[in-house]
Amino acid sequence: MEIFNLFTGASDDFSTEETPDGFRCSAVTIGPKIGAKRLGMTVYELPVGQAVCPYHFEWTDEEWLVVISGTPTLRTPEGERTLEAGDVVCFPAGPDGAHLVRATVEPARVAILSTKNDVGIAEYPDSDKVGVWAGDAHYMLRRSAHLDYWDGER
Repeated sequence: MEIFNLFTGASDDFSTEETPDGFRCSAVTIGPKIGAKRLGMTVYELPVGQAVCPYHFEWTDEEWLVVISGTPTLRTPEGERTLEAGDVVCFPAGPDGAHLVRATVEPARVAILSTKNDVGIAEYPDSDKVGVWAGDAHYMLRRSAHLDYWDGER
């Protein structure tokens, strides 16, 4: 059985993707490191002013946020609030689970735990997008560009 320590995880385990300013952080995906198949967890190290990802909600997965260190700001449909180490928040599937996590005053380390489904669907209300993930396929679409079911059919 493999172990990953949320507090002392080696910084060389973390990787950084090329992302726009405001969303630059390093992350390590824990699931594969400990053999998980049905739950996923990623630990993020957030510099001041940076967020994990854009404001969004999942249609297919429940997510939990666990604050490991720092005092990140959490935005939800209810507004913004400051969290502290040890806080745990559940983001249910659907619009009520919309969230954005940003380090505003000091760097923060947070973990996001989620269920894992074969198909993932997320909406991004601020940017009018819908993301769909199924296997190796990934689609990012405009939410407002609705098509009729029969569009393009003969």
